Amino acid sequence: MFEYHEVVISDLSEATPEQLLRASEDRVRMARQVEVDKLELLLAWADLHSGDPQAEPDAVPARFGGPRLIALGGDGTPQVQDLALVEIAIARHEAVMTTRRALADALDLRHRLPQVWAGVGEGRCEVWVVRKVARMARRLDRHQIRLVDTAVAAALDAAPARVLAIAEAKVIEADTAAHTERIKANQDKKGVWFSRPRSGGQVDDPDANTDSQAGIGTVFARLDEADALECARTVEDLATALAAHATPPLDGQDPLPMDHWRAEAFAMLADPAAVLAFYRSIEAPDEHEADATTGGAAEIVVHVAQQADGTLGPLARVDDLGPRLLDQVRDLLRRQTAVTLTPVIDLHTGRSVNGYEHPTDVKHRTELRTLGDVFPHATGLFTRHGRTPDHDHTTPYDDNGPPGQTGDHNDTPLTRHHHRAKTHLGYTVLQLGPDRWVWGTPHGLYRLVTGGGTRPITRAEYHLHAQQAIVLADDYAA
Repeated sequence: MFEYHEVVISDLSEATPEQLLRASEDRVRMARQVEVDKLELLLAWADLHSGDPQAEPDAVPARFGGPRLIALGGDGTPQVQDLALVEIAIARHEAVMTTRRALADALDLRHRLPQVWAGVGEGRCEVWVVRKVARMARRLDRHQIRLVDTAVAAALDAAPARVLAIAEAKVIEADTAAHTERIKANQDKKGVWFSRPRSGGQVDDPDANTDSQAGIGTVFARLDEADALECARTVEDLATALAAHATPPLDGQDPLPMDHWRAEAFAMLADPAAVLAFYRSIEAPDEHEADATTGGAAEIVVHVAQQADGTLGPLARVDDLGPRLLDQVRDLLRRQTAVTLTPVIDLHTGRSVNGYEHPTDVKHRTELRTLGDVFPHATGLFTRHGRTPDHDHTTPYDDNGPPGQTGDHNDTPLTRHHHRAKTHLGYTVLQLGPDRWVWGTPHGLYRLVTGGGTRPITRAEYHLHAQQAIVLADDYAA
């Protein structure tokens, strides 16, 4: 359980910025506590009704509709009397099936994900996030799920999307055989579907809340993942070329969006001869023709983990895709006639240079370590298709300062919006190492940001970290 001290403001219009910030933070803690309390009350009710009702004297047999024990959670969770959930559902102002789903999640959290449950009790994460984790992992047995519990508990301070991505990876890793079967089952569900005109679909219907189908057809496809990625690359390349060689818009007109050109490119693929003729009509036709027939260059960034015995783990993380089995990674490259492997990037190494600009290798290591924006509670991720972050010097660069000011020890990657806020509004940031920062806001909120997410800290903790930051930065740059 976590504690909070409610900030009471009688008149919000007279509150100071500090009071409004602390009240807002308190309300988040209170709301999270309420959600935890609701699950704990539900668990207590289940505990009161965990005995077998069929063992009671004069019990109505279950075959005649009498109460019985049912299992709602995953392997290792206790059963509960089914009819007992009706009354607690009324108290919760919801349908019985909604209550049953909530109890299943709560049972899984308490009995199968105890570290995650403890972290939620400390207010480190929204309850809906860990309830989703519980559902994702429900088919794992009580032994397999330990892997999920440990990894997710360590990541509870991260953004919800990051927590769920880690949970997804660990669920797959915990039972790769089941995931392989999921992949095989999906191969039987591939297909391409083209919309057919529906009566009345070509005119607007204000009550239907849908766009008209006048002059438009819809295509939906389920493909092998490698084939889908290849189609996307081909369409994107062709769309880019079509947009680049299109007639310029008239004065005052906006250029057509890329979605339009992707649609044109997709439609153009129905006539391969027209595609080749178009590529021959523009610059570097040989290159495009080769791409159209043999496949172009593809770059994927794969993160792998080495196990204790020196072999690679069964899972890899592919940038822009997420967790994939190693067999899936091989399949992603099967269309390429030549594959070039770049050296492994050791994220434990670092270096510093004399000069203002961060070297490319330093930027790359920082982005791989952090995955995204290191501003408190930020959710933006750095991907190959995303905007390049601003690599800000944590300690401002001094033209007259000592050598080695630029490097892993003094690099804070931020999106442009957060970089502007840091620069112009008085935020403070200190770097404890290559992947740890402490932040202070203009009105006195303090945060610790690591690869595992963002955690609130007190002002005293902030000043303690400030002493460590100087030593660690100096040691790392040396």
